Amino acid sequence: MNPFYDALETRSTEEREAALLAALPGQVAHAQQHAPAFAQILAGVDAARIGTREALARLPVTRKHELLERQSAEREQHLFGGFATQGFGAAMPRVFASPGPLYEPEGVRPDYWRMARALYAAGFRPGELVHNCFSYHFVPAGSMMESGALALGCTVFPGGTGQTEQQAQAMAHMRPAGYIGTPSFLKLILEKAAELHLPLPSLTKALLSAEAFPPSLRDWFAERGVAGYQCYGTADLGLIAYETAAREGLVLDEGVIVEIVRPGTGDPVPDGEVGELVVTTLNPDYPLIRFGTGDLSAVLPGHCPTGRTNTRIKGWMGRADQTTKVRGLFVHPGQVAAVAARFPQVQRARLVVSGEMANDQMLLQVETLETASGLAERLQDTVRELTKLRCEVQLVAPGSLPNDGKVIEDARSYR
Repeated sequence: MNPFYDALETRSTEEREAALLAALPGQVAHAQQHAPAFAQILAGVDAARIGTREALARLPVTRKHELLERQSAEREQHLFGGFATQGFGAAMPRVFASPGPLYEPEGVRPDYWRMARALYAAGFRPGELVHNCFSYHFVPAGSMMESGALALGCTVFPGGTGQTEQQAQAMAHMRPAGYIGTPSFLKLILEKAAELHLPLPSLTKALLSAEAFPPSLRDWFAERGVAGYQCYGTADLGLIAYETAAREGLVLDEGVIVEIVRPGTGDPVPDGEVGELVVTTLNPDYPLIRFGTGDLSAVLPGHCPTGRTNTRIKGWMGRADQTTKVRGLFVHPGQVAAVAARFPQVQRARLVVSGEMANDQMLLQVETLETASGLAERLQDTVRELTKLRCEVQLVAPGSLPNDGKVIEDARSYR
């Protein structure tokens, strides 16, 4: 049986990049013309010129808090804050709500969130029964996975959340081939099935998301005959990346353009450096351009050993929003980036906040080759200008700071 979902997964890097960038100008123009929010955000942008990654990187990043702010401000005119291109009716069969509340549309295309690819990589095949334990109410997770399974040719049991004993009984009766849901809930079901002496021999695979999936839990499932794989996606963007049998990072989906940028900015970082995932979707119904996920990750070198040729990322590595309060004032990663941007000799910067409660201290660590007298003092002055706070400055050699995506490290003691 073909190990790949389709031929897109094994095309050359050059072919993939050319196809994505060829589609980009049209998507930008479509967003400008049909999504009122992007008509404002991208005002004055010549869409025809956005055909390279360099041009894309010059566009503003829209982050989730801005999506929520626009939805809240424009709810009477635009439920989706002016980001959707479709209205209610046949073209939008469902609307979901995530905490915030943040509202997300669902379009009519089969596999709207492109989850079938992740399911296939996890071993799911046409003609199988799938037990879907993601929520079917308010949030889109249940529908996201169900639409992918249906597109793949599976039958879906909408188990939803809760009722652990009934879930185990349903699995024993219907004998599904696989589970979809959070890893923690699958563990509860398997433990309940063991308690009830309900063997589940048919359950051999799982696609897991929405929570951390450590190797220890992966091994726990494997000991019980279940091969668990993870995927990474959001309700705004759909699938972003998925795990394969190689278990060496997550392979990017074929329908998105992914950048990794320095937190607090829109500036792409070199491959291998940890930064915020920024995604541009080719979805015409919800055409998010440079959408900042707020999640940290990094690009892995080389291709997946399975033969898939798309870029790999390390997976979820934490949150990019490291805003913290120092002496009663908020300090943002963007302010640290703004300080560094004023000094070409600064390669990377990291603000460390230390001390005990009510005795905050700030140290700006700066990677630079220059040790000339006066640089530290000028950096101190700039920090105070931009944050209204005093800080010390430490000049360090390039490569000295940890590659963990942190621009602000809160090292205070709260005991």
